[in-house]
Amino acid sequence: MIRKPLLAACVAGLLALTAACGSGDGGGNESGETALTYLVFETPSLDAKFWDASIAAATAQTPGVKINKIVAPSTDRDGYAKQLQQSGQFPDLLQSITPSNFVGAGLLKPYDKTWIDANFLLPSANSLKGEVYIPPTNSQIVPQVYYNKKLFAQAGIAAAPKTWAEFLDACAKLKAKNINPIELGGADPFAASMPLVGIISADILGKNKNWLQDRYADKVKFADQDVVTAVQKYRTLVSSGYFDKGALGVKYADSITRFTSGKSAMYPMGSWFLGSVPKDTADDFGSFPWPTDDGSVVVPFVGGGSMAISAKAKDTALAEKFGQAWSLNPANLKALIETDGAFPMLKGKTLDDYGVTVTQVFKDSYAYVGQDNNKVNAIGWATNDDALPPGLNDAFYAAAQALFSKDDVAGEMKKLDDAWKTAVQ
Repeated sequence: MIRKPLLAACVAGLLALTAACGSGDGGGNESGETALTYLVFETPSLDAKFWDASIAAATAQTPGVKINKIVAPSTDRDGYAKQLQQSGQFPDLLQSITPSNFVGAGLLKPYDKTWIDANFLLPSANSLKGEVYIPPTNSQIVPQVYYNKKLFAQAGIAAAPKTWAEFLDACAKLKAKNINPIELGGADPFAASMPLVGIISADILGKNKNWLQDRYADKVKFADQDVVTAVQKYRTLVSSGYFDKGALGVKYADSITRFTSGKSAMYPMGSWFLGSVPKDTADDFGSFPWPTDDGSVVVPFVGGGSMAISAKAKDTALAEKFGQAWSLNPANLKALIETDGAFPMLKGKTLDDYGVTVTQVFKDSYAYVGQDNNKVNAIGWATNDDALPPGLNDAFYAAAQALFSKDDVAGEMKKLDDAWKTAVQ
């Protein structure tokens, strides 16, 4: 699972503890089992029934373990995990957190490398300084550009654009037909940032995969001219009227509905959107990578995964066995594939092995994962060594929203550099 804001977050205030929540001090019980706490999150698709079934299946393969489920009260799993840690209740197992926010404090235990290498297509997708703290069970592309084939046809657009010039031409043709070219859920910061994620991933990281490492080394900056020039493309889209004027007031959930109902022709979004494609009109939708100047394919890639293990768990070996069993269960990935648009990354399996029913646009999008193309770590979404410093995601989102209504690209990029300096001090 990818760390992302989810459609219809967990019900506010929900904190379901199936048993006392301890960080491992509550170890054994009368039956001789070791009790481990497991932080999860709920959504309409990944509901209590899903988690209970997945826990039961993994428990059956892990003799001697008893799992006490904790449900995060919001989508901010990292923030909640930190609250629990501060109160001495850091969970033994933590689903879909950002490891880089916890590794520095020695809170997480890495998985066995031999097991990781043996079971996953891209073993290093989630690697932090050579260690893997969350098994890379699935992946997503953040963003792809989804498009409505019927609206493209109405505007006389014969094929999905590959170059930036073709993309602008498509936008102009759509606008000329009174079709809103690009949907944007600008009221939700992460959704507002999608065009910026695409632009920087394609134009900057696509030319220098090590850009974020260079930024950590202070060799490059957001205020550098090449970044400013790239981000100016976003202002071009805004000033040309290729987004709805009220896009900053559109919520993420509403942006999905607007796009799938034909109110906009294109929608830059993470591939989890594929779980929202209406089955009865799925053939009306296609996807393409964010366009580059020369038409080369750059795929902003994110390795997702399952659970992290607390280094302070009562029995770290038992916790790892549970995590391994959960991570390799095709039934867990089936739910993620069909409802969350996750691309499975287990070795030796095809989509048929998961028993899933997926759309053609899912298959076409998934194809980019296996192709030999220029994959980069999507800025702001990677959980490996290219993860942004704490707090930078919020600064990045703020810049995206600000640039919808102001021209000062250089000024906003300088703010990101200032925020970076503060974050790494």
